Amino acid sequence: MKKIFALSIFIMFLGLTKAQENAPLVSTDGSLTVTSNVTYSNPYYYVVWIKEPFGNFLRTITMYGQTAKYYPDLAHWNSESAANKVNATTGATKSSSSPFSSVWNGKNQANTTIVPDGNYTVSIEMSSESYGSNSKYITTTFTKGPAAVTLNPTAVSPISNVTIRWQPANTGIKEIELSKLYSIYPNPAISTVYVNGPEIQEIELLTLNGKLILVSSERTLDINNLPRGFYLVKLKTKAGTFIKKIEKI
Repeated sequence: MKKIFALSIFIMFLGLTKAQENAPLVSTDGSLTVTSNVTYSNPYYYVVWIKEPFGNFLRTITMYGQTAKYYPDLAHWNSESAANKVNATTGATKSSSSPFSSVWNGKNQANTTIVPDGNYTVSIEMSSESYGSNSKYITTTFTKGPAAVTLNPTAVSPISNVTIRWQPANTGIKEIELSKLYSIYPNPAISTVYVNGPEIQEIELLTLNGKLILVSSERTLDINNLPRGFYLVKLKTKAGTFIKKIEKI
């Protein structure tokens, strides 16, 4: 009997895992802001770009430097993007210290469709004639999804004060206001999560990467068969959308 029970649990787990793998991908609206300071007094090039979860080049979001013969000095960007400047904020070659702010709207290269949620890579590269191909390079991965993310990658002189922030839509002040009206408990939880609040239209349970696990109109979520870890509960209400991180233990 114990073997049969254990086999049943294993089959249920495989079924849930398969369902998560086949679940439709969510494409959260929002924006990525990349800020930094470059302290340098000679002409230099500066570029910021995004790569997809599987490592393919997605799009350049900032490019300063207009002499194409020096693009190869941006060794990483040049090899990945084929000197792609489409949909980038462009400008002349910089020749003095400067703060930079780059914004990505979460859309594809054609700037028409919000890309699926997942782990994207943002890279910063800076070079000058004196550096040649020994460019200064910073790269890190962030999770595009319904949860806000702020990262501070290690600086590489002369690039400093680097901040990477993904901000999904319908969060911030509005989310703080909504959090006073809605509660999700217990958290952490073992098997069941309860949702309380007015005029809830729909509840979604997602992975941290934004993959949809289930959609429910009930205020009780059965998470007993989920693997241990963190998940997102997304409440769609008449007042707006509220997202809360929960832990299954």
